[in-house]
Amino acid sequence: MTVNIALTSEHIKEAAKALKSLRPVYKDMLDFYEQIFIAQEDSKSHIQIEPIQIPDDIISVKAKDNFPLINISDFVIDTKASRDLLIQICNIVKEMKGDMVVSAQAVLEGIETGKIDPDSLFYSLFEGGASFFEKTATRLEIDKNALAFITYSSIKPSLNICAGQLSTYLDKESTWEKGYCPVCGSMPGLSMFIGEGERFFVCSFCWHQWPSKRLHCPFCDNTDSKTLNYFYSEEEKEYRVDLCDSCKKYIKTIDTRETQRYIYPPLEAVSTLHLDIKAQEKGFESGVALGLQI
Repeated sequence: MTVNIALTSEHIKEAAKALKSLRPVYKDMLDFYEQIFIAQEDSKSHIQIEPIQIPDDIISVKAKDNFPLINISDFVIDTKASRDLLIQICNIVKEMKGDMVVSAQAVLEGIETGKIDPDSLFYSLFEGGASFFEKTATRLEIDKNALAFITYSSIKPSLNICAGQLSTYLDKESTWEKGYCPVCGSMPGLSMFIGEGERFFVCSFCWHQWPSKRLHCPFCDNTDSKTLNYFYSEEEKEYRVDLCDSCKKYIKTIDTRETQRYIYPPLEAVSTLHLDIKAQEKGFESGVALGLQI
């Protein structure tokens, strides 16, 4: 990868500063997410996870049948580090004000009084526990989407570390032909052009990055150049939006060769919402839930 991919908290600060200068309309949003992403990055130094062991014969079968290495429910997280981060994120939300303040305050009070078990939140997210989040949000009289965002943001560093450990099982000599993540099976939230123009997809859940064909819709596996298009703006040459006429879905793409500033994919996702709006105006929809991928 090129050196302008942000890998540390300091890089994230530089990436956020550059984006706020380029697109001041996003300043308040970037101020908020900058703190969240830095807290997540700093949390990684406290995370201790035993690598998941996958037998060689299982790896062989999964590779042959194009199965991801694990199901989402198989992820391992550091619950203590995640609980600490959850509290930190709630305090960030409270300081930044906004619609989620009531939810963050209720979560903090719920933890203090024992009405909320953070570990139950974490593992319900893995297991697709929509009803659990619905019931918990209703009981606390808060927004369920805010609760899900706070929960996911708290376990994201563990997911990323676990995915990094699992990626050692992937065959580096062969190209993953599918659009879903080879680690966890989730769909990509972004794609990037890196180095000499190689395309990579970025998982919307664990943030693993994997190489892809340049012409490929990850959501329906379409590779027909006649039905794969894109649009971009001369003012923002580092971005383009790839469109699939077959499934009517889109994915935002960052061309790292077009800029020298640091690129931190989660920040790029939240500072390009105008591209989501434009794609939707053209009749396309995102292949992932926009709230979860950040």
